[in-house]
Amino acid sequence: MTNKAFTIPLTKNPVINMKVIPGHFTTNHFHISHYLDLDNLKTNAKVARDVAIELALPYKSSTLVDTIVCMEGTEVIGAYMAEELLQEGTSVLNSGNDIHVITPISNTDRKLMFQSNSQEHIFNKNIILVVSTISSGTTVNSALEALSYYGGRVVGVSALFNAEPERFSDLFSSMFVKEDIPDYKIYLPDECEFCNKGQKLDAIIYHDGYTKI
Repeated sequence: MTNKAFTIPLTKNPVINMKVIPGHFTTNHFHISHYLDLDNLKTNAKVARDVAIELALPYKSSTLVDTIVCMEGTEVIGAYMAEELLQEGTSVLNSGNDIHVITPISNTDRKLMFQSNSQEHIFNKNIILVVSTISSGTTVNSALEALSYYGGRVVGVSALFNAEPERFSDLFSSMFVKEDIPDYKIYLPDECEFCNKGQKLDAIIYHDGYTKI
């Protein structure tokens, strides 16, 4: 499986590249033709800074931001995004302000929630949501629901990869999309072409990695 891996660089900045492993994978909701290894983008400080610069571009001169909410291990990127948005300059709208970077937790019903000491950074605040990937939209929709419940105003959603950019509004921006990956497919389990051909699953995908089967 891993011997078929390849990388896709971001055209504007080849330092930012996405490692892709083709195969037959499953998530909680879908079967997918490729695993996207985005770990280096999220944990390598130098690369994460470059990622943050790219993700901050749509907001620097046009959007007031109070809080960055990070999902799926994007906290390092979120911190660098805040730093980028707070730079001084005539075209930087947020310079001189405070931007908080926070992460929700899951309750016993697997619903997202914010702890009491974080809720003040959500209520009536302008929020950017940062996620690793948007495949089915389940995770991002859950986050948007939680932010709405706590009274936040979402002014942007930034993703490292978005499999369905046409399904989402102008609030969404992504570095990579499914068109960047040859033959990228997402299937409902009972409609999966791999399963119909008798091809066994290679691994189960989680937000921070995968487990081989």
